[in-house]
Amino acid sequence: MIATPFIVVENCKDEMKYYQSVFGGEIVILRRQGDQVLNADLHVQGATLKFADTQAAKPVQKGDYVRVFLKIETENEFRQIYEAFAAGGTVNTEVYEAPFNGLLAIVTDRNGVCWVLSFYRT
Repeated sequence: MIATPFIVVENCKDEMKYYQSVFGGEIVILRRQGDQVLNADLHVQGATLKFADTQAAKPVQKGDYVRVFLKIETENEFRQIYEAFAAGGTVNTEVYEAPFNGLLAIVTDRNGVCWVLSFYRT
């Protein structure tokens, strides 16, 4: 079984560019309606983040109480992602040394999506 985050945002077309600026990767548009993007994927380092516009997914409330756990490969990448989300969002838990010999932080991005960021030292 593979769990894939499914994130609903307002204005999927523009927000995909935002997430691509944070993570890098390749945007694949799955469904359009005129100029509006209804569904798209962001392929990053072997992972896929799925996105839908609110027009397509009709969420009950912003953020929908889902947290996305990211295990990040390097400390530098961890800090870059943390700073990018913190700049336009809300820091729920500052970066701290976790008991698993690594770093952990929780940040809610500008779309209300809560990200649990982790970096494991080897």
